[in-house]
Amino acid sequence: MSPTEVRVGVVGVGIMGTDHAERLASRIAGARLVAVADPDRVRATALADRLGTEVLADPLALVASPDVDAVVLASPGFAHEEQVLACLAARKPVLCEKPLTMDDESSLRVVRAEVEHGARLVTVGFMRRFDPEYAEARALLGTGERGRLLLLHNVHRNRSVPNADFRSEMIVRDSLVHEVDSSRFLFDDEVVEVTVLAPAPTRHAAEGVLDPQVALFRMAGGGLVTNEVFVNSQVGYEVRFEAVAERGSLTAGLHTTALLGTSAAAGGGAWGGVVPADYRRRFARAYDLEVQAWVDGIRAGTGAVGASAWDGYAATAVSTAGMASLATGTPVAVELAERPSLYRATADPVAVP
Repeated sequence: MSPTEVRVGVVGVGIMGTDHAERLASRIAGARLVAVADPDRVRATALADRLGTEVLADPLALVASPDVDAVVLASPGFAHEEQVLACLAARKPVLCEKPLTMDDESSLRVVRAEVEHGARLVTVGFMRRFDPEYAEARALLGTGERGRLLLLHNVHRNRSVPNADFRSEMIVRDSLVHEVDSSRFLFDDEVVEVTVLAPAPTRHAAEGVLDPQVALFRMAGGGLVTNEVFVNSQVGYEVRFEAVAERGSLTAGLHTTALLGTSAAAGGGAWGGVVPADYRRRFARAYDLEVQAWVDGIRAGTGAVGASAWDGYAATAVSTAGMASLATGTPVAVELAERPSLYRATADPVAVP
């Protein structure tokens, strides 16, 4: 590997993979996009031609290529286990978009493979850890000036989701999973119990889909987290939280000190400014900081930064319990394997940008 440049390949060039490819090609210092791979050869070729890079038909061939130093995985979750394990076998750093895998057993296999390797190579794409507001809140809570964190209130809303083949449990697995990780990050603690409930669904959800949903997390240290996830809000992409500690609170994601009132009128969300249409705008800065930190860590030889394979496993385990709770409406305990010493903290801190 060049000491001044990391050659990166991107697997999967859907919405997120294309966003990462463009980021690597134009905004990340010390990195060069050298290859993309996707089953949709036409889409991959169009992107590669635009960005001036190579197309490989097989994701595993991209991982094994001697011209690729590190890999970004933005492929579907069901492919992640095989592809992450291939990166570990090739001893190549990998930034894997969530979920790490589709279930906690396969995520634990990834954890054990990395432990056997003996060093962290896997970063899971929980980008909120790099959002300046989340990172600052984590740092401020860490000072102890506000006392212990007692309560966390999370809100996560999307304008809409495709109705075709969308199921209620996908709200837990694909959306609530971000609240799982950000709760673990801010509390620096594990979730030990999850309850997922649903009110009468919005008229905008597909028939049979329970949307919105409300989840309650119990943390190992006694803290509580409330979560609202509403994927057909018709307004825009809203993510915010209020962290309530013993001697004060912290609120992020409001973007204003004025009264906040969202509306779907006139075809768009507004509060006096614009509510972002999707996650790429809301967390654009976080994505840039995440990928830059990942590349910087590779160049410096200091190891993976951000969410670890253990964090990915823990999030998957909580999501699995959450899907079980959604089916029954009752609390479900989260049982984790013993955390290996390789993962020195429940949630590795991120420096405030």
